[in-house]
Formats: sequence, C-alpha cells, structure tokens
Amino acid sequence: MLVGLKDWAKRGDSPLAQRVWRLAKAARGGAVPVLPVLHKPLYALHLALSGLFANLTRALYWTPLFQSRLEAPAANLYLYGGMPLVLGRLRLSFGADCRVSAQSTFSGRAASDDPILTVGRNVDIGWQTTIAVGGRVTIGDNVRIAGRAFLAGYPGHPLDAAARAAGLSDTADQIGDIVLEDDVWLATGVTVSAGVTIGRGTVVAAGSVVTRDLPAFVLAAGAPAKIVRSLSGGQ
Repeated sequence: MLVGLKDWAKRGDSPLAQRVWRLAKAARGGAVPVLPVLHKPLYALHLALSGLFANLTRALYWTPLFQSRLEAPAANLYLYGGMPLVLGRLRLSFGADCRVSAQSTFSGRAASDDPILTVGRNVDIGWQTTIAVGGRVTIGDNVRIAGRAFLAGYPGHPLDAAARAAGLSDTADQIGDIVLEDDVWLATGVTVSAGVTIGRGTVVAAGSVVTRDLPAFVLAAGAPAKIVRSLSGGQ
C-alpha cells in the first residue's frame, strides 16, 4: 500500500499528487536548524566518546583476540577499526610496532600444507588490503602497504573451466611466494602477483600490477609494472 501511494505521488499528474510529493521530499530532507552554541559542543562530545569507545574496544577486545591468532604476541600492535579477517589455515607472524586496518583480509590456501604470512617490524597494512598466501608471503621491516592492495599468492580457482565448475582448487603451478623486502612502499590499489620479489626501498605507484621481480631502490608503475627511474636510496 505504501509503495503504491509513493508511486502515485511521484508519478501522478494531479495537483494533489504533486503537492504530496513535494511535502514528502521536504520531510525527507528536513532537519533541525544548526545551533552552533549547541551542536558544536555536541559534535566534540560525540568525537570524544566515539574515540574513547574505539580505543577501549581495541585495547580490551580486538587486539587480544587477534594476538591470540598469531604465532607469538607482537609488541605494540595497533589495530584500527576492529579486527582483520583471517580465512583458512594460515600461520601469522608479526613484528613489533605494526599498524593494521581491520578492513584487511589475510587468507591461506586450503590446499597448501603450511601457508605462513611473516610481517616484519614497523609495517603499515592499509584499508581493504588482501594478502592471499599460497605458500609464503614475507614482508620486511618498515614496509608501507596502502589501501586496497592485493598480494595474490594464489588465485583460488583453476584455469580449466570444467575443474572450476566442479569446485576444484587452483593448481600448484598457479601459486607462488611473495617477498616485499625492507622499506618497500606499495601505493593505493597495487596488485602483486604470485612468485614476485620486490627489492628493498622500491616504490610501486598507485594502481600498478607487479607481475615480475623488481630490483631494489626503483620507482615502478603501470600494468604490468615497469621501472620508471632509480631512487636515491640505492646510491
């Protein structure tokens, strides 16, 4: 009935229907007028209470839960926004002083014997990043991984269409280890393919797809990623 009434008001040509639709739109967009003397302090209070709640749940709930999933507790681990999603049989090792977005996903290939993700010290793992571990993914110290990155150690499905339709797993030739050496920076939306090693201090530009090894101290960009220039850290 309500859907029919909305349709009549929205599409009707009569003055009554048009008036009802204007009133409905006005009501939908209505709000109490802003009173700075009231709403600015309320906004500050809202931020303070939200921050306090987020810090308490992080310290008392999310971080201990995630730490229990690690091979050993990681000193000064900072989770923001909740707890990362961990899928499959996966060993996790984190060094000290890492910062990890809760909107990140770590998965281990079901058909692998002992998939392990090893993360060094002082590493940032950004929002909506996915790390899919086929066998081993190793991330060195001081690495920065921006949002929506994808480390694709395994694809999850076989290339053969019949095998895919049957729900079979990917094959051994499709997986590979990934290594990010110390001081690597992956910008937003970078994809790193299975079997790739990125050398120390290398920076990969936003949206790039790394399909082959990159040497140390270069700037790379593109799909597939190619070396743009050398960086001064390698001199």
